[in-house]
Amino acid sequence: MAAKKIRSKKISSEFSTRLARLEPGDKVHAFVLLRTSGTGSRSSKRQGRDERKAAVEAARKSAERAMTDIDSILKRHDGRRLARRPNALGSMPVETTAAGIKALASSRWVQAILEDQPIKLTR
Repeated sequence: MAAKKIRSKKISSEFSTRLARLEPGDKVHAFVLLRTSGTGSRSSKRQGRDERKAAVEAARKSAERAMTDIDSILKRHDGRRLARRPNALGSMPVETTAAGIKALASSRWVQAILEDQPIKLTR
């Protein structure tokens, strides 16, 4: 029996439609975009190497605060992280069920969830 379509502003309608076609135990790969605090300046001046490095580290630390909640959700839905920690943009690849995606979308730490799709060459 397929899941009900997930309605969330954090998930595209196309991804939600594909999730609805899955069986309850089926798993998908997705990218969870975590909310990070505004750490960089909004200046148009190009940042130096040390400033960029500090901004990346601050974004990572901010995103890592969410990991306890994310790990709890993934555990409840037979999911797992596919990376040790969030990347410099506050993104974390995960594997979980459609119900796990829905639960992640309801987390205050999650800004958006993107479907992990294969890239196809077009000519």
